[in-house]
Amino acid sequence: MTDDEREADEADRRGEEADAEGETDTEPDDGTGHLDDIEDGAGCTEIWERLSERREG
Repeated sequence: MTDDEREADEADRRGEEADAEGETDTEPDDGTGHLDDIEDGAGCTEIWERLSERREG
């Protein structure tokens, strides 16, 4: 079995596990959920402002 085949097989298993748990999102949680509402291309200032607002609120 090649590396590509192993990776595809592992991805299939992860998808099946997520389906069994009722989850539809198969992407792993990379810890960036707090940045989801910030537009692509936002600069550091926008990101820091958003994080500060969340801490205060």
